[in-house]
Amino acid sequence: MARVALTVQMVESAKPQASAYRLHDTKVPGLSLRVLPSGVKSWNVTWARNRDLAIGKYPTVTLESARTRARRKLAEADEHGAPLALLKSKPKDLTWGVYLADHYKPHVLATAKAGAATVANLEAQFAHLDDTPLTGISRAEFDAFKAARLKAKIKPATVNRDLDRIKAALQQAVNWELLAVNPLAGVKRIKRDIEQRIRYLTKDEEKALRKALAARETLAATRRESGDAWRVERGYEPMGPIVGYSDHLMPITLLALNTGLRRGEITQLKWADIDLAGRRLTVRAGYAKSGKARHVPLNSEALQVLTDYRKQHTGKGELFGIASVKTAWAGLMREAKITGFRFHDLRHSFASKLVTRGIDLNTVRELLGHGDIAMTLRYAHLAPEHKAAAVEALID
Repeated sequence: MARVALTVQMVESAKPQASAYRLHDTKVPGLSLRVLPSGVKSWNVTWARNRDLAIGKYPTVTLESARTRARRKLAEADEHGAPLALLKSKPKDLTWGVYLADHYKPHVLATAKAGAATVANLEAQFAHLDDTPLTGISRAEFDAFKAARLKAKIKPATVNRDLDRIKAALQQAVNWELLAVNPLAGVKRIKRDIEQRIRYLTKDEEKALRKALAARETLAATRRESGDAWRVERGYEPMGPIVGYSDHLMPITLLALNTGLRRGEITQLKWADIDLAGRRLTVRAGYAKSGKARHVPLNSEALQVLTDYRKQHTGKGELFGIASVKTAWAGLMREAKITGFRFHDLRHSFASKLVTRGIDLNTVRELLGHGDIAMTLRYAHLAPEHKAAAVEALID
């Protein structure tokens, strides 16, 4: 969010990014230009906290026209509490189901990266609201939904995502002047305990994991050798020994263990994101959870893994070309005899190792790509000796 005295050149040159952003005009406080990932630019006016109204799209509405409209809307809000357009009668018979199908679904499919998943979730989780007018949706309605989800043992993080999706949908209805105010604007996400248990590999578990990975590679090499012997005996061309790794599992596991990348970040990596000479990889903004690009240095093991893996690839396109490691991971955990450990927990293992070895939490936050230090503070308890040293410094 930038605050500048907007010019025509600034508006014209504003480029779309991985997520929507706004340029706020200092000449008419309250006026902003919203730039969507799709490239659509729209003018909005804000007159109070969480009170926002779309007043036109650029270039149909020019900068000066937008300023004129914004001043008028702000004057109306000052006199009446809200722009007059919002105080007029709304289509009271517009139900959630109709709004979702006819208005929000086409919009989100066209503008959001995960639009299809968002719509599928809204349709599945809020089907009970299909016949409810938008004006009839209330905080009490969502509280009842939340209570039922939690009672069904749905994780708070999942319920929070439910809330985020429906709040965004209702806010868009406000932007389109189909709803006067967002009834869920003040509903807060469930706070999760930052001291929740963090599952990470013990030293013995890491040894077992590495042993299982090596055994898997050895078995694949043995099978290839046996298969080639069978082919030669029958006059077929042998496939030759495996160069690099037998498949994706070992390199993707070791890369996660040494970089702390999320599964979704790793599976979307491209060879263009890998700089072997510079010993770093780049997580692009388009697939980073935070929506911000970050550069992650490669330690010696991660560098060797990618160097070896490169031998069996062209070095173009996707790094791994897979969407999931679920089946292969489950088999690996059985072989390693490790229980209750998800692929995502490799990220916790990466962070835990850094903290226990004295790396400061802000550096850990940057490496993990956390937008909020509160997420990184979950690992603070793993370095009690640093806390002890800090309070000991008070003694003369």
